[in-house]
Amino acid sequence: MLAIVRIALSKPFTFVVMAMLIVIFGVAAAIKTPTDIFPNIGIPVVAVVWTYDGLPADDMSKRVIYYYERTLSSQVNDIEHIESQSLPRYGIVKVFFQPGVNINGALAQVTAASQTVLKYLPTGITPPYVLSFNASSVPVIQLALSSKSLSQAQLYDLGQNFIRPQLSSVAGTAIPSPYGGKILQVQVDLDQQKLQAYGLSAEDVVKAIGQQNIVTPVGTEKVGDFEYVVSLNGSPTRVDELNDVPIRVVGGTTIFLRDVAYAHSGAPPQINMVRVDGSNAALMTILKTGRASTLDVINGVKALLPKLRATMPASLKLDVINDQSSFVNAAVNSVIFEGVIAAALTGLMILIFLSSWRSTLIITISIPLAILTSVTLLAMIGETINVMTLGGLALAVGILVDDATVTIENINYHLEQGKDIESAIMDGARQIVIPATVSLLCICIVFVPMFFLSGVARFLFVPLAEAVVFAMVASYVLSRTLVPTMAKYLLRAHVDHHTRGASRNPLVRLQAALDAGFVRLRDRYRGALHEAVRRVMLAT
Repeated sequence: MLAIVRIALSKPFTFVVMAMLIVIFGVAAAIKTPTDIFPNIGIPVVAVVWTYDGLPADDMSKRVIYYYERTLSSQVNDIEHIESQSLPRYGIVKVFFQPGVNINGALAQVTAASQTVLKYLPTGITPPYVLSFNASSVPVIQLALSSKSLSQAQLYDLGQNFIRPQLSSVAGTAIPSPYGGKILQVQVDLDQQKLQAYGLSAEDVVKAIGQQNIVTPVGTEKVGDFEYVVSLNGSPTRVDELNDVPIRVVGGTTIFLRDVAYAHSGAPPQINMVRVDGSNAALMTILKTGRASTLDVINGVKALLPKLRATMPASLKLDVINDQSSFVNAAVNSVIFEGVIAAALTGLMILIFLSSWRSTLIITISIPLAILTSVTLLAMIGETINVMTLGGLALAVGILVDDATVTIENINYHLEQGKDIESAIMDGARQIVIPATVSLLCICIVFVPMFFLSGVARFLFVPLAEAVVFAMVASYVLSRTLVPTMAKYLLRAHVDHHTRGASRNPLVRLQAALDAGFVRLRDRYRGALHEAVRRVMLAT
């Protein structure tokens, strides 16, 4: 490592430019790198959701999930294990794959298997939802839709059909259907007594609606110079028109739907409810997907809210809740605060004990450069700025002060011996090269076991270890290159103790007083130690 110090002293501008590049790339990486809550947890899981209205959980398990699981095992590669859950109306299958699998290829195979198995399943079942499960896709912000005048059905309709499509334009968002509210649905209420009186059944009503509520494309008709789009009245355009659908002729009389039932706009039984300040409400959850930045997603949603409020009814209240950006910003600010405190306290210590603003400047520059180097390297390997990497940087800040501080203090010690600046730098570097290298290896080796973890723990703790190791290595390299370079041009030869005591500079006089006090303390400690050793020798 002494060769690096010699190169730094002989080619100082190379390392000054290196420091400038670290600042440029570090700041650019800090701005462009996605900021997230957790690291990207690349768990290879594909979730498949089957739906069939009215099907009990037992039948869902025996008639749907049973056949599907066996189709997966024969058509999909690299499956680690399969988990399934059968519920009324729903069947959920999670396919866990081997580590390192190509998740896009696995997703395609699962989708193909889902289409193949349809012929074995109950008639009328629809293809399932196939989702790539990602543990880092978490809710980052929620919107509460409330109103004292709008109904729950209207709240759900506004969230599902008006707000949700506009929010989907924000990059990196995934927006499920709203929670709470009532789903708009056309319902037909049957009168059983009237059905029996006319000799009809519910199946007759269903069949009549199905046969007379159809979409029949006709095409166009060209008349002279004009071409008209022709449509048939095969489907009602309003809900109340369903009441005029004929069902059957009974005794020479046509029985219409209105005679035995009533068609109207309604909603299925409500299975969840949201209330805000005592009023009915709907809750919209915005998820972050992929490698998008949490802050970018939240800021994009917030920027869109004024436009949404302008297009919504005046009575609709749209509130932001559970904003995760405050948590992420607090984590970022805490690391910055720790770095500033560490640099300030270290600089104050150097200023007091060495009475040199030049030494203070060198140390306060080296600490941020080490952090920026770590941020740059993390961005290059695809990591994000998250709680774990920020925690690693905060942990490293307390250790980063050692390299530059020890280097500067040792250079000052040799300057006090009357050596010229280059000799003091080389002699100081020669004395601490082995202890500094061993210290670096001892600290870094503590984090090596984290790279042998597996599963979720690996995705969480490896970025933390990388942040600490990168910062420590950067600090070590800077203390052997940039610190000697700056010391060569900023530090000056020291004057003797008597001259310092007579100086008018208050910092120099303070240092002289501290040195004198330290010498007295050291002499007293040496005397007490000699006396203690003498007494022990006499006692033995």
